[in-house]
Amino acid sequence: MKILAIAASNSLQSINKKLLTHVATLLAPLDVELIDINQYEVPIYGIDKEIEKGIPSEILELSQKIKNSDFLIFSLAEHNGSYTAAFKNIFDWLSRVPDTKGFHNRKTLLLATSPGSRGASTVLEIARDRFPRNDASVIGALSVPSFNENFDLEKGIINPDIKQALNDLLHKIK
Repeated sequence: MKILAIAASNSLQSINKKLLTHVATLLAPLDVELIDINQYEVPIYGIDKEIEKGIPSEILELSQKIKNSDFLIFSLAEHNGSYTAAFKNIFDWLSRVPDTKGFHNRKTLLLATSPGSRGASTVLEIARDRFPRNDASVIGALSVPSFNENFDLEKGIINPDIKQALNDLLHKIK
């Protein structure tokens, strides 16, 4: 099984990347590819840019990776109650790739975390509603609130309830 794991943040110190990296270790020995969206930095989407230059090759490459995967996991950072600008731009471009609305009908797990007590739950709610409209079959979602209190770089998730909820979701993948 090929799993594509995308941290929807362009921060080099992203806690969503840290969460996703931990999740990837829990899925061993499955084949998990971690995607750094910094490798997909493209012009801000606009129809005029698309008409003039077409879809950027980086987006076509990412779309092909999504198509070649069996499962997607996103860890969504929240900026002002929504996706990060970097991810939203990639999402907009992916939705323009021919023969897909973005996610190639892949089963998808949504994660989100933040330092605050809401754990990026607003962006998670938005994604749960939006992603199915863009060809994602969302099998579950999990918010990890208060990241610095509930996560340890060496141990992973240390809150037993959140840890169990994550394990239950990962069981659906395995």
